[in-house]
Amino acid sequence: TQRGGPSTGLPTKQEQSDLNAMVYGTHGEIPKIVIAPASIEDCFYDTIESFNLSEEYQVPVILMTDLQLSLGKQSCETLDLDKVKISRGKLTRDLPELETNQLFKRYELTEDGVSPRVIPGDKNGIHHVTGVEHDETGRPSESAVNRKKMMDKRLSKLDNMLIRDAVRADAPHEEADLLVIGMGSTGGTIDEARTRLDKDGHTINHITIRQIHPFPTDLVNSYMQSAKKVVVLENNATAQLASQVKLHVGQAEKIHSLLKYDGNPFLPSEVYKACKELV
Repeated sequence: TQRGGPSTGLPTKQEQSDLNAMVYGTHGEIPKIVIAPASIEDCFYDTIESFNLSEEYQVPVILMTDLQLSLGKQSCETLDLDKVKISRGKLTRDLPELETNQLFKRYELTEDGVSPRVIPGDKNGIHHVTGVEHDETGRPSESAVNRKKMMDKRLSKLDNMLIRDAVRADAPHEEADLLVIGMGSTGGTIDEARTRLDKDGHTINHITIRQIHPFPTDLVNSYMQSAKKVVVLENNATAQLASQVKLHVGQAEKIHSLLKYDGNPFLPSEVYKACKELV
């Protein structure tokens, strides 16, 4: 749950300033997934999906909320437990016999980058586990050839990964005066401001980016192409979400940032005023 920093900062106040830490905070280069729920309902279903994705792709998954979402109060539809599905991914059972001195290929090089895995203790599933670079059976290896193959395997895992509603859109206009982009808890505030802008005769589309990393470039681009201007609304001082949009989609010349980092969430009147000036 993001709140005002740095350090203890504003522990009971709203902020969305940890996006860069979530995306880039690793030692070395690894695949990971960062998801930003946009409602209380999302928080429930996205938590389940996060566990599934972590097992399916064998990567860390970060569920990135913000204080206004995690400590605010919302009504939602009754949660549907029939939607809850558990996926263990490439969990292999009933393994074939191993030859003498052979190990299970826990880190096997595969086309999709995801290796088969076993439950510890399974017969014929013995393999080596280490924190250093390794070969297909897990044994340490500093071979340059093996290193490149293992890196390419890991980094290819998420090439085509998209979560449910990676980008949630309310975009009724084929050509919009303005596209408003948000994340996390900002959706309701944006929609209230849009209602006022609609009454003024302006065409406003709205998308909420829920998959922060890997960035859903094609989806975001499709909505940006049909807008004259784009405003990215976020609770931080350095326009971290806007930077992701510019990095992956481009079109920086039409992107404007609306930032607030005083510890308070956006008010509809603030969003209305800033968007009114832009259009």
